Amino acid sequence: MSRYKTTRFPASRIASIDVCDIGKQKHHVTALIELDVTESRKRIKQHKTEKNRISFTAWLIKVISLTIKEHEMTAAFLKGKRQAFVFEDVNVSLLVEKESNGQKVPMPVIIEKAHEADAVSITRRIADARQLKLSEKDIVLQKKSGKWERLYYHLPGFLRRQVWKFMLKHPRLVFSKMGNVAITSIGMMGNIKGWFIPISVHPICFGISTITKKPLVINDQITIREVLSMTILMDHDVIDGALMARFISDLTKNIENGKEL
Repeated sequence: MSRYKTTRFPASRIASIDVCDIGKQKHHVTALIELDVTESRKRIKQHKTEKNRISFTAWLIKVISLTIKEHEMTAAFLKGKRQAFVFEDVNVSLLVEKESNGQKVPMPVIIEKAHEADAVSITRRIADARQLKLSEKDIVLQKKSGKWERLYYHLPGFLRRQVWKFMLKHPRLVFSKMGNVAITSIGMMGNIKGWFIPISVHPICFGISTITKKPLVINDQITIREVLSMTILMDHDVIDGALMARFISDLTKNIENGKEL
């Protein structure tokens, strides 16, 4: 018989399993898009000093937040059957890879009022989150977990999922805990040539892949450009296809034109 070993999952993995279970029940529409980020990346590289350094991910968060602010319904929570909760702020939940007991685990850090913060400060927030030590009691980085939240991990599965369903029916509560936008940047962790489709309980979620060089037609000429693959999940219970299309069109324009740079 082959030898084997068993490993113990970090507690945060339990929440990931529950999010996948509940997230698959949401009516998300998935958009797979490609963005020419050649010019934007050139401008970002001009910020060479450590004091004003800008990361590509931080700048993307800023542009995404500004575009959502212009299309607020994209980040609205469904309340009951006929109400939508639209929050004034854009609070982004970004997954950051941390180490817990020798294992790499994704942990969310909430970037509050991302539409008001500049890309430099968002870069610093992400760097601080990466440096922060992780404990078994942590649920969200840079936020203290109450005893009732820590109790969650000890509940049986069907009760944990009821907790999520309860939260999602109370937009103010869920917004305070996890914001209204989710971003997963696999591009920060590895080289993925293509798209990946995340699962989320947020009204809008972005899966950021890596940047690859591809031939594109620019002014009737074929040229090599830097292209970013991005997946966007949007809640069809809150917005229809026309609003989704306008949002994606504006987001594409803002990213490819280097908004805020």
